[in-house]
Amino acid sequence: MSLVVFLIVLALVGLVVGAVARFLLPGPDPIGVVGTILVGWLGSFGAGLFSWYVLNRHGAGVLLSVVFAMLILFGLRRVRHDG
Repeated sequence: MSLVVFLIVLALVGLVVGAVARFLLPGPDPIGVVGTILVGWLGSFGAGLFSWYVLNRHGAGVLLSVVFAMLILFGLRRVRHDG
């Protein structure tokens, strides 16, 4: 698989995970498409680390990635609201 295809797939996965997290956590999120992709990436990365070190599994799955992305969105809202 070429690097370009890998980056496109990575962006699409981040977009889907971030969009589902934003949908399931109602409220204003003025972060745009790039922010949604970043939240999805961070959620997937955090879920992967949690799955590897805590659950002793190789791969987090979409559900755990969405949950971690929702936690990141919640934290982002708290920081923006308090700031």
